[in-house]
Amino acid sequence: MKKIRLNAEEKRIMAAIERDEFMPVTGRELREVADSIAARKKDRTLTIRVNSNDISRIKRLAGSKGIPYQSYLSEIIHRVAVAA
Repeated sequence: MKKIRLNAEEKRIMAAIERDEFMPVTGRELREVADSIAARKKDRTLTIRVNSNDISRIKRLAGSKGIPYQSYLSEIIHRVAVAA
């Protein structure tokens, strides 16, 4: 049998599964998750001019959360759009 090599993220997920930290999702919950993923699909490019100090702060905030700053900005824009 061929041994499967897992990357770090896959190993983290497997460990969580083995600790029973994941629960199966079905029906309505599954549709909500799928809708949420679809709503965050990035299909347009946006070019704006922004103050360099603001970008530096945003990069630090995103870094502290462990995500790329463009993904962080995209999530902020999504949250504002949904709340409007």
